[in-house]
Amino acid sequence: QVQLVESGGGSVQAGGSRLLSCVASGDIVKIDSMAWYRQVLGKEREWIAEIIGGRVHNVADAVKSRFTISSDGAAKTMYLQLTSLEPEDTAVYICTMVVRTYNYHYGRTYWGRGTLVTVSS
Repeated sequence: QVQLVESGGGSVQAGGSRLLSCVASGDIVKIDSMAWYRQVLGKEREWIAEIIGGRVHNVADAVKSRFTISSDGAAKTMYLQLTSLEPEDTAVYICTMVVRTYNYHYGRTYWGRGTLVTVSS
């Protein structure tokens, strides 16, 4: 089984920064892709950014000037650097990865539980 655990959330004032991380563990053979989403209660989950093949593939227009996605393949870790945060950024930030395991040689999608970022005015 694969587990994804996010961390780094918390409360921050508008204009502040947070560094989020997502660490994968388990019977991992290869991580094909990684992505960050965010979700507000009662709203659709919103895609933020993704890494494919270890390289940044795309970042949502709404945050591309303020958020930076990165990863450390050896550490099986993905990061999201949040800067110039706005109240509209308040959400649960969720990690997902497509992972190949010893039991399943094809990629399967796994999700973390999320980490809450609250931005106050």
